[in-house]
Amino acid sequence: MIRIEVPGRERPYEIKYVLLDYNGTIARDGLLLEGAAERIRALSERVPVYVLTADTYGNVRRQCEGIGAEVRTFPSGAAAPCKEAIAKELGRGVCAIGNGFNDVQMLDAADLAICVMEREGAYAGLLAHADLVVGSPEDALDLLLKPDRLRAGLRW
Repeated sequence: MIRIEVPGRERPYEIKYVLLDYNGTIARDGLLLEGAAERIRALSERVPVYVLTADTYGNVRRQCEGIGAEVRTFPSGAAAPCKEAIAKELGRGVCAIGNGFNDVQMLDAADLAICVMEREGAYAGLLAHADLVVGSPEDALDLLLKPDRLRAGLRW
């Protein structure tokens, strides 16, 4: 578990699971970003990490091999409800990281929601559902690997 004490908050964040959207968040054009892979590997030693995707390019399992994350795929037309169901199934302690319209429900169901604005862009409406917005998956994952960084963006 990752425990994050934030000044001005009633209770600390207790992250037990991390949900990662794949395309546009930790991958570009179906290829896992190199900086993301090493961070996911390190993060998976602390909490279970799930990569969630419709697998548009058909290669997510090969791309995520050896990073310590569980890959869950689903039909592209069912992405949003499937991601939300996984977040709700896990219960308290979920951190969700995404960039797209189909990530809105997942971020809403999470205790900590992070929007990534990588080169593929981010759905503008997702910003209203995020606790934090970052410019890269590396930045998002580093917030969890170095939780003191979260305090600046989350404190009162």
